[in-house]
Amino acid sequence: MLQKSPMYAYIPAKDVARARQFYERKLGFKPKREDAGGVVYEFGERTACFLYPTPHAGTSRASQAFWQVDDIAHEVSELKARGVTFEDYDMPGIKTVNSIATAGGAKSAWFRDTEGNIMALIQSL
Repeated sequence: MLQKSPMYAYIPAKDVARARQFYERKLGFKPKREDAGGVVYEFGERTACFLYPTPHAGTSRASQAFWQVDDIAHEVSELKARGVTFEDYDMPGIKTVNSIATAGGAKSAWFRDTEGNIMALIQSL
């Protein structure tokens, strides 16, 4: 059944070349292969994402994907040093401090890619 199979994320891009610069230079992703005008990136635990061309990139107001990390403060610091800008939130239930929110048994941080997609880092508590 599906529960036993790896799941992959699709990341929409209006401009794949521009998005690749962000993901490969700022986030340090290594492309696995190019496919159908996009690119596949592989991660740990048999997971991956497909960065693909579409005019609808950046239209979702919700997170597109998240990475489960062990030390969110370290990851945020590393990504900031590479030029990634994190979102700041101050609303009922979510307030970021140094770009990190603590709520619901997790610490979270969000950033946007060059295409306007919201991505997240999550550390379970």
